[in-house]
Formats: sequence, C-alpha cells, structure tokens
Amino acid sequence: MPQKRDLKTQPGTGKAAKGFSPEERAAMRARAKELKAEARAHQSKAEGERAVLEAIAAMPEGDRALAERLHALIKAHAPTLWPRTWYGMPAYAQDGKVVCFFQSAAKFGSRYSTLGFSDAAKLDQGALWPVAFALQALTPAEEQRIVALLQQALS
Repeated sequence: MPQKRDLKTQPGTGKAAKGFSPEERAAMRARAKELKAEARAHQSKAEGERAVLEAIAAMPEGDRALAERLHALIKAHAPTLWPRTWYGMPAYAQDGKVVCFFQSAAKFGSRYSTLGFSDAAKLDQGALWPVAFALQALTPAEEQRIVALLQQALS
C-alpha cells in the first residue's frame, strides 16, 4: 500500500513546499464565495452594491476612505457599471465583465492601493498603455484623471 504523502513537503526532498500564501488562499476562498453569489448579483444591481459596500466596510480606515470615495466617483460618472466584488475587492462590471477594480493596500501588504482596469476597458494607446495605477490619496486632480479614465474605458 502506498504511503500517504505529506502535502506540506516536496516529494523526496523533505523541504517545505512552496504553495500559496495565506493571503492568496484567502483571496481564492473569497472568489469561490463570490462565484456562488454572482448569479444573484447579475440579476440585482442592489445585491452587487451590498457586496461592494460590505467589502469596503471591512477594509482598514485609510483603504476604506479611498474605496468609499472611488465608489462614489464611479457611481456618479459611470452609472452603467454594475458594482460587484472580484477576489474580495470592489469591482465594477459592464455586460458581466469587470471593467475596473480597487485593491486595498492591506490586501497583500502593499504600500499603496491600486485602481486597475481589465482588458474590457478601452484604454488602448498604441502598443503600450497603463492598466493599473498606484493610489495613495484622492485629490481633485486624481479624481479628474480617474473620471477621464472611466470615460475612456467605457467609450
């Protein structure tokens, strides 16, 4: 009878296996939960809004303030986007595809939060263009730039 292998070590080496970090495992669990809730959220914008507001409320204070302001900007300037969560973070979709998302700095221990855009966003500029932006504060200048990015993404 074959011996049961310890999944925490690499076969034949006795060395620790390099697997997913606790943060990555938590993100995968959150995504699995989201997939179950997605059917409900696709049929109800209010359900997606509730999930996004819950995700924002669970963030540390600095990230929460950024996410709340970003959520308000997106609702005001891109009302066609449906709020939903994506890997446990606030995201905004059109026709079922995520267009943009917020990732808190605390999520993976980063020194800045991130505003990202997926390939569904129409940000193309030649052969090279940015799709993720470091975000530490939202001044009127950053807000204007985000609004312009949203308008371009949805054009």
